[in-house]
Amino acid sequence: MITVALLHSIVLGGGRRVVMADLRAMAEELGYRNCRTLVSTGNLVFETERSPTGDIERALEAAFEKRFGKHVDIIVRTGSDWLKLAAGNPFPARDGSEIAVRVMRTPLDESVLGLLERHRGEETIAVVDGDLWVDFGGKASGTRLLSAMTTKKLGIGTSRNANTVAGLAEMIG
Repeated sequence: MITVALLHSIVLGGGRRVVMADLRAMAEELGYRNCRTLVSTGNLVFETERSPTGDIERALEAAFEKRFGKHVDIIVRTGSDWLKLAAGNPFPARDGSEIAVRVMRTPLDESVLGLLERHRGEETIAVVDGDLWVDFGGKASGTRLLSAMTTKKLGIGTSRNANTVAGLAEMIG
């Protein structure tokens, strides 16, 4: 089974970051095969035996903490689920660097849109299959919406831009 794993953060503290070669090695030590990364932001694609994604998340998180000395939330999707996520981009005609999706461990429902509304400026937001898509209409760094898109407020998840989403989909094939 092809699997995608997304690290919430690659920052280890003290100016240290996870090196992608070390992340691949960690996954290989868990018995995962054909481990590949995309850019240096904690995107891992690998092959494994069929297993519930929650089990894979727990195994990766435990191995990560043991190897790097820090807990990091890791979101896992099967390859087919990732392809569905990529195809579900509600803003496909927009610049992929201005679009982000917050990939959630526990799916969000539409009610989150109301909670985010007071933080929203010109951004367009949508929930697709439990993940939060945002068209920032420019640079994300200038928006107040990011302060509302935290684990504390939305639950465990991590954001990737649409270019990264598409790149991972290409890796899966």
